Amino acid sequence: MAQKFTRRHVLKTSTALGAGALIGGPGFAQETAEQDLPVGAEGKLTVIHRTEYFEAAQTTFRQICQDFADAHNVELDISTTNPEAFGDFLGKMSAAVRAGNPPDLAYTSNVSIPQMQLLGLLEDVTDVVEQAREMYGDVMAGINAEEFGMIDGRWYAVPFIANTTGTFFRGDKLAEAGIDPATLTTWDARRDAALAISDPDNGFYGWGLTVNQSGDGWGVATSILNAFGGHFTDESGTKVEFDSPETLAAYEWINETYDREGPYAAMLPPGVESWGDISNNEAYLAGQVGYTHNAFSVYAAAKRDNNPVFPDTVLLRMPEANNGDSRDGGATGGWLTIFKGAPNVELAKQLALDLLDPENFNQMSSVAGGLFMPAFENQWTDELIAADPNFAIIKEQVSVPEPFIGPSWPATPNAAIDAIRAQGIVEQSLGNMISGRMTPEEAVADAHQKMVDLFEEGGLPQD
Repeated sequence: MAQKFTRRHVLKTSTALGAGALIGGPGFAQETAEQDLPVGAEGKLTVIHRTEYFEAAQTTFRQICQDFADAHNVELDISTTNPEAFGDFLGKMSAAVRAGNPPDLAYTSNVSIPQMQLLGLLEDVTDVVEQAREMYGDVMAGINAEEFGMIDGRWYAVPFIANTTGTFFRGDKLAEAGIDPATLTTWDARRDAALAISDPDNGFYGWGLTVNQSGDGWGVATSILNAFGGHFTDESGTKVEFDSPETLAAYEWINETYDREGPYAAMLPPGVESWGDISNNEAYLAGQVGYTHNAFSVYAAAKRDNNPVFPDTVLLRMPEANNGDSRDGGATGGWLTIFKGAPNVELAKQLALDLLDPENFNQMSSVAGGLFMPAFENQWTDELIAADPNFAIIKEQVSVPEPFIGPSWPATPNAAIDAIRAQGIVEQSLGNMISGRMTPEEAVADAHQKMVDLFEEGGLPQD
Protein backbone atom coordinates (compact mmCIF):
# COMPACT_ATOMS: atom_id res chain seq x y z
CA MET A 1 0.00 0.00 0.00
CA ALA A 2 1.40 3.38 -1.01
CA GLN A 3 0.34 5.04 2.24
CA LYS A 4 4.10 5.21 2.87
CA PHE A 5 4.39 7.95 0.28
CA THR A 6 5.64 10.92 2.29
CA ARG A 7 3.53 13.95 3.14
CA ARG A 8 6.33 16.25 2.09
CA HIS A 9 6.50 14.65 -1.33
CA VAL A 10 2.75 14.83 -1.85
CA LEU A 11 2.91 18.57 -1.25
CA LYS A 12 5.92 18.90 -3.55
CA THR A 13 4.39 16.98 -6.45
CA SER A 14 0.94 18.53 -6.11
CA THR A 15 2.31 21.94 -7.01
CA ALA A 16 2.99 20.62 -10.51
CA LEU A 17 -0.70 21.04 -11.23
CA GLY A 18 -0.40 24.78 -10.75
CA ALA A 19 -3.04 27.31 -11.67
CA GLY A 20 -3.88 25.58 -14.92
CA ALA A 21 -4.87 22.22 -13.50
CA LEU A 22 -8.03 20.33 -14.27
CA ILE A 23 -11.61 21.04 -13.37
CA GLY A 24 -14.35 18.45 -13.36
CA GLY A 25 -12.43 15.42 -14.60
CA PRO A 26 -12.70 14.70 -18.29
CA GLY A 27 -15.15 17.50 -19.05
CA PHE A 28 -14.41 21.18 -19.47
CA ALA A 29 -11.32 22.64 -17.84
CA GLN A 30 -10.30 26.20 -17.25
CA GLU A 31 -7.31 28.16 -16.09
CA THR A 32 -7.91 30.30 -13.05
CA ALA A 33 -5.87 32.85 -11.17
CA GLU A 34 -4.66 31.79 -7.75
CA GLN A 35 -7.21 32.44 -5.08
CA ASP A 36 -7.13 32.39 -1.31
CA LEU A 37 -9.22 29.94 0.64
CA PRO A 38 -12.06 31.45 2.67
CA VAL A 39 -11.42 31.40 6.41
CA GLY A 40 -13.67 29.15 8.45
CA ALA A 41 -15.11 30.40 11.74
CA GLU A 42 -17.40 29.02 14.41
CA GLY A 43 -21.01 29.99 13.80
CA LYS A 44 -20.38 30.69 10.11
CA LEU A 45 -20.88 27.76 7.74
CA THR A 46 -18.12 27.96 5.12
CA VAL A 47 -18.56 26.03 1.87
CA ILE A 48 -16.32 25.87 -1.20
CA HIS A 49 -17.40 24.24 -4.45
CA ARG A 50 -16.29 23.74 -8.00
CA THR A 51 -17.70 25.90 -10.77
CA GLU A 52 -20.47 24.05 -12.61
CA TYR A 53 -20.64 23.97 -16.37
CA PHE A 54 -24.39 24.60 -16.12
CA GLU A 55 -25.16 27.77 -14.21
CA ALA A 56 -28.62 26.50 -13.29
CA ALA A 57 -27.13 23.54 -11.42
CA GLN A 58 -24.67 25.79 -9.59
CA THR A 59 -27.38 28.29 -8.65
CA THR A 60 -29.50 25.47 -7.25
CA PHE A 61 -26.55 24.08 -5.27
CA ARG A 62 -25.95 27.45 -3.69
CA GLN A 63 -29.63 27.94 -2.93
CA ILE A 64 -29.84 24.57 -1.19
CA CYS A 65 -26.89 25.57 0.98
CA GLN A 66 -28.48 28.94 1.71
CA ASP A 67 -31.83 27.37 2.64
CA PHE A 68 -30.02 24.97 4.96
CA ALA A 69 -28.11 27.81 6.62
CA ASP A 70 -31.30 29.84 7.05
CA ALA A 71 -33.08 26.87 8.61
CA HIS A 72 -30.26 26.51 11.12
CA ASN A 73 -29.94 30.25 11.82
CA VAL A 74 -26.32 30.37 10.74
CA GLU A 75 -24.44 32.68 8.39
CA LEU A 76 -23.34 31.09 5.10
CA ASP A 77 -20.02 31.89 3.42
CA ILE A 78 -20.11 30.07 0.07
CA SER A 79 -17.41 30.47 -2.53
CA THR A 80 -17.24 29.51 -6.21
CA THR A 81 -13.53 28.96 -5.87
CA ASN A 82 -12.40 25.95 -7.88
CA PRO A 83 -10.57 23.96 -5.21
CA GLU A 84 -9.36 21.41 -7.73
CA ALA A 85 -7.94 24.08 -10.02
CA PHE A 86 -5.98 26.84 -8.38
CA GLY A 87 -2.32 26.45 -7.54
CA ASP A 88 -1.11 24.52 -4.51
CA PHE A 89 -4.54 23.64 -3.12
CA LEU A 90 -3.10 20.92 -0.90
CA GLY A 91 -0.49 23.29 0.50
CA LYS A 92 -3.04 25.99 1.23
CA MET A 93 -5.46 23.49 2.71
CA SER A 94 -2.69 22.10 4.93
CA ALA A 95 -1.91 25.59 6.20
CA ALA A 96 -5.59 26.26 6.92
CA VAL A 97 -5.97 23.01 8.85
CA ARG A 98 -2.85 23.77 10.90
CA ALA A 99 -4.19 27.24 11.65
CA GLY A 100 -7.49 25.76 12.81
CA ASN A 101 -9.66 27.79 10.41
CA PRO A 102 -10.30 25.69 7.28
CA PRO A 103 -13.58 25.86 5.40
CA ASP A 104 -16.17 23.45 6.75
CA LEU A 105 -17.26 21.57 3.64
CA ALA A 106 -15.98 21.29 0.09
CA TYR A 107 -17.55 19.88 -3.06
CA THR A 108 -14.62 18.89 -5.28
CA SER A 109 -13.91 16.56 -8.14
CA ASN A 110 -10.25 16.28 -9.11
CA VAL A 111 -8.53 16.51 -5.75
CA SER A 112 -7.02 13.20 -4.64
CA ILE A 113 -8.78 11.85 -1.55
CA PRO A 114 -5.83 9.53 -0.73
CA GLN A 115 -3.45 12.48 -0.87
CA MET A 116 -5.65 14.69 1.32
CA GLN A 117 -6.09 11.88 3.86
CA LEU A 118 -2.34 11.20 3.90
CA LEU A 119 -1.80 14.88 4.71
CA GLY A 120 -4.26 14.70 7.60
CA LEU A 121 -6.67 17.18 6.03
CA LEU A 122 -9.92 15.25 6.28
CA GLU A 123 -12.43 14.35 8.94
CA ASP A 124 -13.63 10.77 9.10
CA VAL A 125 -17.12 10.83 7.55
CA THR A 126 -17.97 7.15 7.88
CA ASP A 127 -21.02 8.04 9.94
CA VAL A 128 -22.30 10.33 7.17
CA VAL A 129 -21.90 7.69 4.46
CA GLU A 130 -23.62 5.07 6.61
CA GLN A 131 -26.52 7.44 7.27
CA ALA A 132 -26.74 8.19 3.57
CA ARG A 133 -26.87 4.48 2.82
CA GLU A 134 -29.72 4.01 5.27
CA MET A 135 -31.63 6.88 3.70
CA TYR A 136 -30.74 6.62 0.01
CA GLY A 137 -29.57 3.04 -0.57
CA ASP A 138 -26.15 1.69 -1.47
CA VAL A 139 -23.49 3.61 -3.33
CA MET A 140 -23.67 2.91 -7.07
CA ALA A 141 -21.64 -0.23 -7.69
CA GLY A 142 -19.93 1.06 -10.82
CA ILE A 143 -18.25 4.23 -9.53
CA ASN A 144 -15.37 2.72 -7.53
CA ALA A 145 -16.24 4.91 -4.55
CA GLU A 146 -14.77 2.59 -1.94
CA GLU A 147 -11.44 2.40 -3.74
CA PHE A 148 -11.03 6.18 -3.81
CA GLY A 149 -12.87 7.44 -0.73
CA MET A 150 -12.46 4.63 1.80
CA ILE A 151 -9.04 4.15 3.40
CA ASP A 152 -8.30 1.44 5.96
CA GLY A 153 -12.00 0.72 6.26
CA ARG A 154 -13.03 4.32 6.98
CA TRP A 155 -14.65 6.88 4.67
CA TYR A 156 -12.85 10.21 4.30
CA ALA A 157 -15.16 11.64 1.63
CA VAL A 158 -18.86 11.33 0.90
CA PRO A 159 -19.68 10.14 -2.65
CA PHE A 160 -21.71 12.97 -4.19
CA ILE A 161 -21.84 12.47 -7.96
CA ALA A 162 -21.75 9.37 -10.16
CA ASN A 163 -19.94 10.12 -13.37
CA THR A 164 -19.01 8.36 -16.56
CA THR A 165 -16.98 9.31 -19.58
CA GLY A 166 -19.02 9.39 -22.75
CA THR A 167 -17.54 8.09 -25.98
CA PHE A 168 -19.35 9.97 -28.72
CA PHE A 169 -19.46 9.28 -32.47
CA ARG A 170 -21.24 11.09 -35.26
CA GLY A 171 -23.85 8.49 -36.13
CA ASP A 172 -24.79 10.17 -39.42
CA LYS A 173 -21.19 10.00 -40.65
CA LEU A 174 -20.95 6.33 -39.67
CA ALA A 175 -24.18 5.62 -41.55
CA GLU A 176 -22.84 7.33 -44.66
CA ALA A 177 -19.75 5.10 -44.47
CA GLY A 178 -21.86 1.98 -43.89
CA ILE A 179 -20.44 1.38 -40.42
CA ASP A 180 -22.59 -0.13 -37.67
CA PRO A 181 -21.78 1.60 -34.36
CA ALA A 182 -22.33 -1.70 -32.54
CA THR A 183 -19.20 -3.10 -34.21
CA LEU A 184 -16.94 -0.39 -32.78
CA THR A 185 -15.93 -2.22 -29.61
CA THR A 186 -12.13 -1.88 -29.80
CA TRP A 187 -9.59 0.90 -30.20
CA ASP A 188 -8.54 -0.53 -33.57
CA ALA A 189 -12.11 -0.53 -34.86
CA ARG A 190 -12.70 3.04 -33.73
CA ARG A 191 -9.48 4.31 -35.24
CA ASP A 192 -10.37 2.71 -38.57
CA ALA A 193 -13.89 4.15 -38.41
CA ALA A 194 -12.55 7.61 -37.61
CA LEU A 195 -10.35 7.44 -40.71
CA ALA A 196 -13.23 6.18 -42.85
CA ILE A 197 -15.49 9.11 -42.01
CA SER A 198 -12.81 11.78 -42.37
CA ASP A 199 -13.07 14.43 -45.08
CA PRO A 200 -10.13 16.77 -44.52
CA ASP A 201 -10.70 18.66 -47.77
CA ASN A 202 -13.99 19.87 -46.28
CA GLY A 203 -12.66 20.44 -42.76
CA PHE A 204 -14.03 17.27 -41.15
CA TYR A 205 -11.72 14.99 -39.20
CA GLY A 206 -12.67 11.69 -37.62
CA TRP A 207 -10.28 11.65 -34.66
CA GLY A 208 -11.17 14.16 -31.94
CA LEU A 209 -8.85 12.76 -29.25
CA THR A 210 -5.63 14.17 -27.83
CA VAL A 211 -2.93 12.73 -25.58
CA ASN A 212 -1.61 16.17 -24.66
CA GLN A 213 -1.30 17.02 -20.95
CA SER A 214 -4.90 17.62 -19.89
CA GLY A 215 -7.76 15.73 -18.30
CA ASP A 216 -8.85 14.36 -21.65
CA GLY A 217 -5.30 13.55 -22.68
CA TRP A 218 -4.67 11.63 -19.47
CA GLY A 219 -7.90 9.70 -19.93
CA VAL A 220 -7.21 8.74 -23.54
CA ALA A 221 -3.55 7.88 -22.95
CA THR A 222 -4.18 5.69 -19.92
CA SER A 223 -7.18 3.99 -21.53
CA ILE A 224 -5.03 2.95 -24.50
CA LEU A 225 -2.17 1.97 -22.19
CA ASN A 226 -4.43 -0.24 -20.09
CA ALA A 227 -6.15 -1.72 -23.16
CA PHE A 228 -2.80 -3.05 -24.32
CA GLY A 229 -2.08 -4.44 -20.84
CA GLY A 230 0.37 -1.73 -19.83
CA HIS A 231 0.24 -0.35 -16.30
CA PHE A 232 2.15 1.82 -13.86
CA THR A 233 2.76 -0.53 -10.93
CA ASP A 234 2.19 -4.01 -9.58
CA GLU A 235 -0.93 -4.81 -7.56
CA SER A 236 0.57 -3.32 -4.40
CA GLY A 237 0.82 0.12 -6.02
CA THR A 238 4.38 0.48 -4.73
CA LYS A 239 6.54 -1.16 -7.42
CA VAL A 240 6.88 0.59 -10.78
CA GLU A 241 6.30 -1.80 -13.71
CA PHE A 242 5.77 0.70 -16.53
CA ASP A 243 8.54 -0.41 -18.93
CA SER A 244 7.05 -3.55 -20.45
CA PRO A 245 6.30 -5.03 -23.89
CA GLU A 246 2.64 -4.15 -23.37
CA THR A 247 3.39 -0.49 -22.66
CA LEU A 248 5.72 -0.32 -25.66
CA ALA A 249 2.99 -1.77 -27.90
CA ALA A 250 0.59 0.93 -26.68
CA TYR A 251 3.16 3.66 -27.36
CA GLU A 252 3.83 2.32 -30.86
CA TRP A 253 0.08 2.32 -31.56
CA ILE A 254 -0.23 5.91 -30.36
CA ASN A 255 2.82 6.94 -32.39
CA GLU A 256 1.30 5.44 -35.53
CA THR A 257 -2.02 7.14 -34.81
CA TYR A 258 -0.54 10.65 -34.51
CA ASP A 259 2.04 10.32 -37.29
CA ARG A 260 1.36 13.21 -39.67
CA GLU A 261 3.05 11.25 -42.46
CA GLY A 262 1.41 7.95 -41.56
CA PRO A 263 -1.70 6.05 -42.62
CA TYR A 264 -4.02 7.90 -40.24
CA ALA A 265 -2.90 11.46 -41.00
CA ALA A 266 -6.14 12.34 -42.80
CA MET A 267 -8.21 11.90 -39.65
CA LEU A 268 -6.10 14.25 -37.49
CA PRO A 269 -7.44 17.79 -36.90
CA PRO A 270 -4.92 20.63 -37.07
CA GLY A 271 -3.14 21.09 -33.75
CA VAL A 272 -4.67 18.03 -32.06
CA GLU A 273 -1.26 17.21 -30.56
CA SER A 274 -1.48 20.32 -28.37
CA TRP A 275 -5.19 20.36 -27.55
CA GLY A 276 -6.41 21.18 -24.06
CA ASP A 277 -9.61 20.07 -22.39
CA ILE A 278 -11.85 22.60 -24.10
CA SER A 279 -10.48 21.89 -27.59
CA ASN A 280 -12.29 18.64 -28.33
CA ASN A 281 -15.55 20.04 -26.96
CA GLU A 282 -15.33 23.02 -29.28
CA ALA A 283 -14.35 20.92 -32.29
CA TYR A 284 -17.13 18.37 -31.80
CA LEU A 285 -19.79 21.02 -31.21
CA ALA A 286 -18.58 22.90 -34.28
CA GLY A 287 -19.13 19.78 -36.38
CA GLN A 288 -15.42 19.41 -37.17
CA VAL A 289 -14.67 16.01 -35.61
CA GLY A 290 -16.49 12.70 -35.62
CA TYR A 291 -15.26 10.87 -32.50
CA THR A 292 -14.30 12.03 -29.02
CA HIS A 293 -14.23 11.02 -25.36
CA ASN A 294 -15.60 13.48 -22.84
CA ALA A 295 -17.74 13.93 -19.82
CA PHE A 296 -21.34 14.60 -20.74
CA SER A 297 -20.54 18.30 -21.12
CA VAL A 298 -20.38 17.79 -24.90
CA TYR A 299 -23.72 16.01 -25.00
CA ALA A 300 -25.33 18.40 -22.56
CA ALA A 301 -24.15 21.50 -24.40
CA ALA A 302 -25.36 20.14 -27.73
CA LYS A 303 -28.76 19.40 -26.22
CA ARG A 304 -29.04 22.75 -24.46
CA ASP A 305 -28.10 24.78 -27.51
CA ASN A 306 -30.10 22.77 -30.06
CA ASN A 307 -26.84 22.08 -31.85
CA PRO A 308 -27.38 20.21 -35.13
CA VAL A 309 -24.85 17.56 -34.06
CA PHE A 310 -27.06 16.54 -31.13
CA PRO A 311 -29.57 14.27 -32.91
CA ASP A 312 -26.69 12.63 -34.81
CA THR A 313 -24.61 11.86 -31.70
CA VAL A 314 -24.26 8.18 -30.81
CA LEU A 315 -23.19 7.18 -27.30
CA LEU A 316 -20.91 4.13 -27.15
CA ARG A 317 -19.46 2.17 -24.26
CA MET A 318 -15.74 2.32 -23.47
CA PRO A 319 -13.53 0.38 -25.88
CA GLU A 320 -12.70 -3.13 -24.73
CA ALA A 321 -9.18 -4.14 -23.79
CA ASN A 322 -7.26 -5.95 -26.51
CA ASN A 323 -7.90 -9.26 -24.74
CA GLY A 324 -11.65 -8.61 -24.72
CA ASP A 325 -11.93 -7.56 -21.08
CA SER A 326 -14.60 -4.97 -20.31
CA ARG A 327 -13.52 -1.46 -19.45
CA ASP A 328 -17.02 -0.39 -18.46
CA GLY A 329 -17.70 1.50 -15.29
CA GLY A 330 -17.97 4.97 -13.97
CA ALA A 331 -16.26 7.05 -11.36
CA THR A 332 -17.13 9.18 -8.40
CA GLY A 333 -17.28 12.48 -10.22
CA GLY A 334 -17.73 14.61 -7.13
CA TRP A 335 -17.01 14.32 -3.41
CA LEU A 336 -18.16 16.10 -0.28
CA THR A 337 -15.29 16.48 2.17
CA ILE A 338 -15.15 17.95 5.66
CA PHE A 339 -11.83 19.31 6.80
CA LYS A 340 -9.98 18.26 9.92
CA GLY A 341 -10.69 20.64 12.77
CA ALA A 342 -13.34 22.57 10.81
CA PRO A 343 -15.23 24.96 13.13
CA ASN A 344 -18.63 23.43 12.30
CA VAL A 345 -18.08 19.73 11.67
CA GLU A 346 -21.50 18.47 12.78
CA LEU A 347 -23.33 21.16 10.83
CA ALA A 348 -21.28 20.31 7.74
CA LYS A 349 -22.26 16.65 8.11
CA GLN A 350 -25.92 17.63 8.22
CA LEU A 351 -25.48 19.78 5.12
CA ALA A 352 -23.88 16.86 3.27
CA LEU A 353 -26.94 14.71 3.96
CA ASP A 354 -29.24 17.55 2.95
CA LEU A 355 -27.46 17.92 -0.40
CA LEU A 356 -27.96 14.20 -1.04
CA ASP A 357 -31.70 14.36 -0.37
CA PRO A 358 -33.33 13.44 -3.72
CA GLU A 359 -35.65 16.44 -3.45
CA ASN A 360 -32.56 18.63 -3.48
CA PHE A 361 -30.07 16.61 -5.51
CA ASN A 362 -32.42 15.86 -8.37
CA GLN A 363 -33.11 19.56 -8.87
CA MET A 364 -29.44 19.94 -9.79
CA SER A 365 -29.21 16.69 -11.70
CA SER A 366 -32.21 17.27 -13.96
CA VAL A 367 -30.76 20.50 -15.40
CA ALA A 368 -27.12 19.40 -15.77
CA GLY A 369 -27.40 17.24 -18.88
CA GLY A 370 -25.71 14.11 -17.51
CA LEU A 371 -22.88 15.81 -15.61
CA PHE A 372 -24.51 15.63 -12.17
CA MET A 373 -25.85 12.12 -11.60
CA PRO A 374 -26.66 10.41 -8.27
CA ALA A 375 -24.08 8.42 -6.33
CA PHE A 376 -26.67 6.46 -4.30
CA GLU A 377 -29.14 3.95 -5.73
CA ASN A 378 -32.40 5.35 -4.38
CA GLN A 379 -31.64 8.84 -5.64
CA TRP A 380 -32.32 7.54 -9.16
CA THR A 381 -36.01 8.30 -9.17
CA ASP A 382 -38.33 7.63 -12.09
CA GLU A 383 -38.74 11.38 -12.53
CA LEU A 384 -35.00 11.87 -12.87
CA ILE A 385 -34.53 9.05 -15.37
CA ALA A 386 -37.42 10.42 -17.44
CA ALA A 387 -35.72 13.83 -17.67
CA ASP A 388 -33.40 12.64 -20.48
CA PRO A 389 -33.37 9.51 -22.66
CA ASN A 390 -29.66 8.89 -22.00
CA PHE A 391 -29.95 9.06 -18.21
CA ALA A 392 -31.01 5.40 -18.21
CA ILE A 393 -27.84 4.55 -20.19
CA ILE A 394 -25.71 6.45 -17.68
CA LYS A 395 -27.37 4.53 -14.86
CA GLU A 396 -26.41 1.25 -16.55
CA GLN A 397 -22.80 2.39 -16.83
CA VAL A 398 -22.52 3.39 -13.18
CA SER A 399 -24.23 0.19 -12.03
CA VAL A 400 -21.62 -2.24 -13.40
CA PRO A 401 -21.05 -4.71 -10.54
CA GLU A 402 -17.30 -5.14 -11.17
CA PRO A 403 -16.18 -1.86 -12.77
CA PHE A 404 -12.72 -1.32 -14.15
CA ILE A 405 -10.65 0.46 -11.50
CA GLY A 406 -9.17 2.97 -13.94
CA PRO A 407 -5.60 4.18 -14.56
CA SER A 408 -4.21 2.73 -11.31
CA TRP A 409 -5.00 -0.83 -12.52
CA PRO A 410 -4.07 -3.39 -11.26
CA ALA A 411 -3.49 -1.44 -8.04
CA THR A 412 -6.09 0.43 -6.08
CA PRO A 413 -5.83 4.24 -6.27
CA ASN A 414 -3.26 5.76 -3.94
CA ALA A 415 -1.22 8.89 -3.36
CA ALA A 416 1.88 7.61 -5.15
CA ILE A 417 0.05 6.82 -8.39
CA ASP A 418 -1.83 10.12 -8.14
CA ALA A 419 1.58 11.82 -8.12
CA ILE A 420 2.33 10.36 -11.58
CA ARG A 421 -0.65 12.23 -12.94
CA ALA A 422 0.25 15.42 -11.11
CA GLN A 423 3.69 15.37 -12.73
CA GLY A 424 2.30 14.79 -16.25
CA ILE A 425 4.89 12.08 -16.86
CA VAL A 426 2.83 10.04 -19.31
CA GLU A 427 1.63 12.90 -21.49
CA GLN A 428 5.10 14.46 -21.60
CA SER A 429 6.65 11.19 -22.70
CA LEU A 430 4.03 10.81 -25.44
CA GLY A 431 4.72 14.37 -26.58
CA ASN A 432 8.43 13.58 -26.83
CA MET A 433 7.61 10.53 -28.94
CA ILE A 434 5.02 12.10 -31.25
CA SER A 435 7.28 15.09 -31.91
CA GLY A 436 10.15 12.78 -32.86
CA ARG A 437 12.39 13.77 -29.96
CA MET A 438 12.32 10.18 -28.71
CA THR A 439 11.61 6.78 -30.14
CA PRO A 440 8.79 4.78 -28.51
CA GLU A 441 11.40 2.70 -26.69
CA GLU A 442 13.19 5.80 -25.40
CA ALA A 443 9.93 7.47 -24.34
CA VAL A 444 8.80 4.42 -22.35
CA ALA A 445 12.19 4.02 -20.68
CA ASP A 446 12.36 7.73 -19.84
CA ALA A 447 8.86 7.75 -18.33
CA HIS A 448 9.63 4.58 -16.35
CA GLN A 449 12.75 6.14 -14.84
CA LYS A 450 10.88 9.31 -13.91
CA MET A 451 8.28 7.19 -12.10
CA VAL A 452 11.02 5.28 -10.30
CA ASP A 453 12.64 8.55 -9.22
CA LEU A 454 9.27 9.90 -8.10
CA PHE A 455 8.50 6.84 -5.98
CA GLU A 456 11.97 6.69 -4.43
CA GLU A 457 11.90 10.39 -3.54
CA GLY A 458 8.52 9.77 -1.94
CA GLY A 459 9.83 6.98 0.28
CA LEU A 460 9.05 3.92 -1.86
CA PRO A 461 12.40 2.24 -2.72
CA GLN A 462 12.59 0.48 -6.08
CA ASP A 463 14.92 -2.51 -6.14
